[in-house]
Amino acid sequence: MPVRNVLFLMTDQHRTDTLGCYGNPVVDTPALDSLAADGTRFDRFYTPTAICTPARASLFTGQYPFRHGLLVNPERNGGARDELDDASPVSARPLLERGYRMGHVGKWHIGRNRGPEHHGIDGEHLTGALNPVHHPSYLAWLEQNGYPGFSVKDPIFGKAENGTGRGHLIAGRLQQPAEATMEAFLTDRTLELLDRYAAGNREDGRPFMLSCHWFGPHLPYLIPDEYYDMYDPDSVPLPGSMAETFAGKPEVQRRYSEYWSVDHFDADQWRKLIAVYWGYVTMIDRQVGRLLDALKAHGLWEDTAVFFTADHGEFTGAHRLNDKGPAMYEDIYRIPGIARVPGRPAQVRDDFATLIDLFPTILDIAGAPVPEPCDGRSLLPLLSGEPSDGTREQVVAEFHGHHFPHSQRMIRDRRHKLVYNPESVHELYDLETDPHELHNVYQAPAYAGVRRDLTVRLYRELLRREDPAYTWMSYMSDIGGDRAPDVDGVADEVA
Repeated sequence: MPVRNVLFLMTDQHRTDTLGCYGNPVVDTPALDSLAADGTRFDRFYTPTAICTPARASLFTGQYPFRHGLLVNPERNGGARDELDDASPVSARPLLERGYRMGHVGKWHIGRNRGPEHHGIDGEHLTGALNPVHHPSYLAWLEQNGYPGFSVKDPIFGKAENGTGRGHLIAGRLQQPAEATMEAFLTDRTLELLDRYAAGNREDGRPFMLSCHWFGPHLPYLIPDEYYDMYDPDSVPLPGSMAETFAGKPEVQRRYSEYWSVDHFDADQWRKLIAVYWGYVTMIDRQVGRLLDALKAHGLWEDTAVFFTADHGEFTGAHRLNDKGPAMYEDIYRIPGIARVPGRPAQVRDDFATLIDLFPTILDIAGAPVPEPCDGRSLLPLLSGEPSDGTREQVVAEFHGHHFPHSQRMIRDRRHKLVYNPESVHELYDLETDPHELHNVYQAPAYAGVRRDLTVRLYRELLRREDPAYTWMSYMSDIGGDRAPDVDGVADEVA
C-alpha cells in the first residue's frame, strides 16, 4: 500500500539542543530520538521567522511571511494583517480535494478569529499563544476524568524594568498530575481522531492528515513536580552566549534583555530554569510516544509519513535574552526537523531547509498539486536519499517585530551569517570561529570580502523573492552595480 497518510507533530518555541538526537546527553527524549533514528534528521532546519503566527502561516501556505502578510502575532499586532487572505494557497485545499480526512488538534494561531474549521479541517479552534487552560473543552475533560483543575504554586517572575513590580511569569509548579495537563488533553483528542480516521481508512481507504500542535515548551514552564524536578540543575551547562556584552550589537538587544529582566536571575537560578525547560521537553516527548505507539497499534506505521518540528526556538537565557525577538541568533532560528517516510532511508542531512518546504513535501507525498505561488521546495528527494544538488547552501529569514515593529533580514551559509538591520548596526558572525555569535565582525577589515559577498547575495535573493526589503538595501548597502533601478525605471538614467 502506498504511503499516503501524514501525522504531523509540532511544538512551540523548542530549542534544537534539548533533544538527544541533536546531541543533548542528559535530556530523555526516546520517542523523538527513535523517530529520528528511523527517518531523516535535518541538521540545518530553519524557521522563516522566529515568531509564532508568521511561521505557522508560512507552514500552512508555503509562502514567505512578507508574501502571506501575517507578519506578527495578532495579540500584539503592530498594524499587519490579522487573517490570511481568502485567496491564499493553503495545504488543506488540495488535500481535501483528493479526499483526505484532515484533522488538527492544539495550537493554531494562524490569525485571530479563523480556526481550522474555517478551512474544512476537523478540530476545535483553541485561540491564543499559550495553553488555553480555561477553555470549556479542557475544563469538561478534566471534570469527566476526575482530574484537578489548573493551579500553580511557587511561580517565578522576572522583575519589571520600570520598578513597578514583577515582570513576566517564567515558570511554576503545576498542581496537576501529568495525565491532567493540557499536553495530555491534546494528545487524547488527537488519539480520538486517529481512532476515527484509522477506522475510516479500513472501511473506504481514504487517507488522512492529522496534526497535533502542543503549546509547549513555550514559556512559562508550568509543569508537574515530576518533570519540574526531573533534571539536576548541576547537570545543566549555561549557554556560552550568556557571556554576551552587546558590544557592537544593535541596542535593541540590550533593551530586550532588560524587558525580560534576564539579569534578574543568577547562574544557579538560570540552571534551574533551563532544567525545568528540559523537563517540559521530556513531558511532551512522552505524549509523542503515545501517538507513535497508537499509529503502530492501528497497523498504519508503514503507511504513514511522520513529521516533527517546531515553529521556532527559544533563548532561555542565551545571549542574556528570553522568549524570542529582534535578534536573529541560531537559538531561535534553527529548529528540529525530523521526518520519517516509510521506505526511505534512515539518514542525517545537512542541506538547508525550512518550514516552508514542508508544504510542498506533504502535497508531494499525497500526490496533490502544489498551488501557486509556493516559495518552498519538496524535501521528498532528500528524504529519499538523493544526493544534494548544490542549491541548498544557504537560508534567508525575515523578522517584522514582536511586542513592537522591528524589521530584519538574515542570510546564513555554512560558515557565516549576515543580519541586516536597517535602523541600526548590521551584524556579521563567523560561526566556525565564533559558534556562540558573540563577536560582530561586520566592521572588521579581515571580513570585508565576506561582508560584501553576503550583502550582495542577500540583496539578490530579496530581489528574486520580490521582498520589498530589497529597496532598503538599494540605497543603504554596499552592493555596487548590483543595485536594480527603481520601480519607475528612472533612477539609473538620472544617475
